[in-house]
Amino acid sequence: MASFSVEDFVGNGVLKDLLPTLLEEGWDDVPTLKVMNSEDMDAIKMTQQQKEAVEIRTYLHDRSLMQYGDRLESSGKCLPELLSLSVEDLTAQFHMKRGHIARFKDRNSSCADPLIKKSDAPSPSTSIKRTYQSNSSKRMQSMRSRTFQDKKIEEALSDFKIEEGYVFKGIVAAEPAGHRACACVQPPPIVDKVAPYSAIENISIQKLTPEYKIGMERLVKTKTPPMKASALWQNKPAIILCIRRPGCIMCRAEAHQLYTRKPVFDALGFQLFAVIHEHIESEVKDFWPRYWGGTVIFDHGRGFFKALGGGKLMKDKFLSGFLFNPRAIANYKRAKAMGVKQNFNGEGEIKGGLFILGTAKSGIAYQFIERNFGDWAPLSEVINICTKLQSQSQVPGSSIETSQ
Repeated sequence: MASFSVEDFVGNGVLKDLLPTLLEEGWDDVPTLKVMNSEDMDAIKMTQQQKEAVEIRTYLHDRSLMQYGDRLESSGKCLPELLSLSVEDLTAQFHMKRGHIARFKDRNSSCADPLIKKSDAPSPSTSIKRTYQSNSSKRMQSMRSRTFQDKKIEEALSDFKIEEGYVFKGIVAAEPAGHRACACVQPPPIVDKVAPYSAIENISIQKLTPEYKIGMERLVKTKTPPMKASALWQNKPAIILCIRRPGCIMCRAEAHQLYTRKPVFDALGFQLFAVIHEHIESEVKDFWPRYWGGTVIFDHGRGFFKALGGGKLMKDKFLSGFLFNPRAIANYKRAKAMGVKQNFNGEGEIKGGLFILGTAKSGIAYQFIERNFGDWAPLSEVINICTKLQSQSQVPGSSIETSQ
């Protein structure tokens, strides 16, 4: 699976010596690095070989084939030349597996959510093109501003266009749970209302990792003190992804496909946080930054997870919730197709979900519950809500409906 470690992305080729420059100029995370345009590359004096290496590695990262990065780059061929090679050449020269060759040759697909339809998200907004606020240097701001105005961001947004009359899924899974095992097993009940803001603002949390940047230690060495959850979105709106289990193949796939849109969320001014309810250090190491490059939060009392369930934890058994549930099996196959690895360490019955929080005490703007194992909040809806929040924050006196 593609990693969000910048060192893993650049590999051992011609980009390796460029790491200090990338760090200095603010290209310090993989999602942002992947949307560099030619003007950005010229600004840091990239050679043609380095530009071609970025193109190759971006293409591989989108298809979870980074293990071939060094080999393909060292061939001296550009991406179009590599794509024109025969199956036999790719096997002989680069030892590429046949299944991976099929993925490599498919120019129209990537390892994002394969169930996403182009009619499922907001149209490009001029507000997306504005420079997002940053504490970094003015030079980095101007460079990233140009990047976010680049055609790639507009194309990403157009892929999530929500058409008139679209019915928001929100709250619960995109599809109903339905009967399981020929109606012999009933799905567990689920809350159908957004949690009140009071249910989450005072949750005690602990930061386990920072947002990943070049050269950063893989985990926070010093144990950070507990803090109130509301501090996360005090000055900036946030997306809170509640992970059922970091080693779960479906949870990893969900986290990965959400974090790949980091440049879009950066442009909209949103932070990204992943919340776990069980702290197993080895699992955090395997999860961050390979599948998630953002901050990882430990929810001691499982407050976020209780809020999703209306005050109590939502649980489901492996047998009834997965093996006898066609929807959960379909979700598993979706994640498997993305090339995600998995393990079975830790508690996996507590269901997760997602919150979108406005700044300070403005409330919960959106909530999604994992009704079936592996359900994801539709990216179209997430981006749409974030776009509305960002747009309305520009207009004095405007507001979006939130829970209080």
